[in-house]
Amino acid sequence: MAKNLFTVLASVLLSGLTAYGIVKAATPEQASTTVYNEQGEVVKTVNLSLSDYPDFTYAAEHAVEAVVYVKVTVKYQQQYMIDPFFRFFFGDEGQPQTREQERQGAGSGVIIRPDGYIVTNNHVVQNATKIEVQLNNNRTYDATVIGTDPATDVALIKIDAAGLPTINFADSDKLRLGEWVLAIGSPLGEELRSTITAGIVSAKGRSMPNYKGDFKIESFIQTDAAVNPGNSGGALVNKAGELVGINTAIISTTGSYAGYSFAVPSNIVKKVVSDLIDFGSVKRAKLGVTMSPINDKIAKDAGLTSLKGVYINEVSKGSSADKAGVKKGDVLIMVDSTVVATPSDLQVVVNNFHPGDKAVLTVVREGKELKLPVEFQGTVELTGTVSEDGSVAFYGARIGQTEKGVEILSAGSGKLAQAGGEDGFVIKFVNDQKVSKPQDVIDIAKKARRSIVIEGVTSTGRQGYFAFGKEE
Repeated sequence: MAKNLFTVLASVLLSGLTAYGIVKAATPEQASTTVYNEQGEVVKTVNLSLSDYPDFTYAAEHAVEAVVYVKVTVKYQQQYMIDPFFRFFFGDEGQPQTREQERQGAGSGVIIRPDGYIVTNNHVVQNATKIEVQLNNNRTYDATVIGTDPATDVALIKIDAAGLPTINFADSDKLRLGEWVLAIGSPLGEELRSTITAGIVSAKGRSMPNYKGDFKIESFIQTDAAVNPGNSGGALVNKAGELVGINTAIISTTGSYAGYSFAVPSNIVKKVVSDLIDFGSVKRAKLGVTMSPINDKIAKDAGLTSLKGVYINEVSKGSSADKAGVKKGDVLIMVDSTVVATPSDLQVVVNNFHPGDKAVLTVVREGKELKLPVEFQGTVELTGTVSEDGSVAFYGARIGQTEKGVEILSAGSGKLAQAGGEDGFVIKFVNDQKVSKPQDVIDIAKKARRSIVIEGVTSTGRQGYFAFGKEE
């Protein structure tokens, strides 16, 4: 499938609110609520039973107030050549010059706490130098980034406000195929702010092609609710007006909606934002295996009665799985009481644990079920850890010595990557001190009191820099 078929975008479309007037505030647990027209006259009483909402009006009118428009500004350096005429008269050597440029972007967000915490997509706010949030009542605030998680494409931002409307998290695992959902956001610009579209849950546990090879955790909810550019970070809600996902991507050959949209499940979002609020970064557990889905041959060889589970291709030495006794050729079918049917299932289940948490893995080996206790390790090695290939862990990335100098071999998804570090970046200076080997980088970083500033050359040969706060 062509690479340009997959375009990461975002959340929601045109409104279909009730032809009646205003639904007075009520919670899903209440048995009913009263609908009034614009003159304040009672039109009807609506049954709010969770199992039988009569239409989308309650969900739409309740949730739309907590979905915001996110406007971002990104500054970047653009190279240009001096005209030969000026070089002749002013003696310029013809080296490329740079000028600072700005570009605007936009997306959506969801208020999850009344004190101003807002969930959006990482790709909406990535590298932003300024973020503005416009509420549904048209009030505008400057926002700051609390934390991001590129692995799930989730970001948490905050505005200085109180008493804001919010959307409650639902259990996305309970979503059923064919269940109605609403997408809410700002497609195609500010003019279509607070747009609402409806669709059904078309599939669960979807993943997208990963052309860059970055670490990703994907188990998307697929819907046919119309989503376009600008919807990224907006809400996917059920008929009770509860958050079941964050709209994130579409599949399209044109860049616009073509019938399919994808949302990060709320259970993944909830864990990520909780970590970002509590720790400033995501504390993610790691099992330490490579895996593949079950096919007929594997099922027959392993003595399985179904094609559910994941086949263990490799077990990393010293990993959580290795210490638990998992072996190459095992079929993992359960973590605690949660059934694992696909590799995406396993990613999501493990993502719900923190480093140090314990669980029981159920594997099938030579036709027999085994229960293996496991204690999960973290995904990011401690800064300074040297691997067998000689590379060194550095704030979620791996750096090493190459012919070019100290190079970022793998940016990963930790602090360094979140600050703008990329594969192939050659580190020349750390906090204004010249470095010539990985240990220089580690030593200077350890002595830094508050922040780490990296200067060097990008993989395309341009001068670049990025900075991040030092972890405690």
